[in-house]
Amino acid sequence: MNCGESLKPEARFCAGCGAATESEVTHIASRTATLVSASPPLRPQKSREAVLRPTQHDDAEQVVFTARPTLLFIKLGYAAAALGGVLLIFLLALIPQLPAFVSIPLALALLLIPALYHLRRNTIRYTLTDSKIEIDQGLIGRTTRNIPLRNIQDVTVSTTVLQRLLGFGDLVIDNANEQGGPTLLRGIPDPRRHADLLLRELRRWH
Repeated sequence: MNCGESLKPEARFCAGCGAATESEVTHIASRTATLVSASPPLRPQKSREAVLRPTQHDDAEQVVFTARPTLLFIKLGYAAAALGGVLLIFLLALIPQLPAFVSIPLALALLLIPALYHLRRNTIRYTLTDSKIEIDQGLIGRTTRNIPLRNIQDVTVSTTVLQRLLGFGDLVIDNANEQGGPTLLRGIPDPRRHADLLLRELRRWH
């Protein structure tokens, strides 16, 4: 050793100065290299924003809401048709010459009236995305009208007293490029909430 102290062959440290022998230094270096090679490789850390927010395509539209005209009057129509059918069967049963198989189809035919309005209601759909409003109309052959949000100037909720009590109304949309007047989204349930969602998307564009 550097201090001049004599060492035993099996000694790992000097008894005089406490320095490690060459065999001990070699042992420590070998052990360190083994631990480093056995440790897993470090992975790059993702930012907190990348972890919390999944990857999204900038060109993918997000649907904010989809609405149709209210079902309230159609449900009332079904109830009235069912009640009218029962009354019709009862009244026709008072006629002895009229067989029962005639009164039942007549009563069921009353349900065709609300069913027609139900079918007509299902041909209309309003969809708001983060870039436009889509108005789909038609059952077999459909027509889609697109209104970009950047062209919308104003949104108004229009309701009568009865509509306000029943919880539906119209959205009046003023379009900068529209020549035929404002666009109406008719009979939407809870129109105030849908208008707030539309105005929220408009603030992002304006």
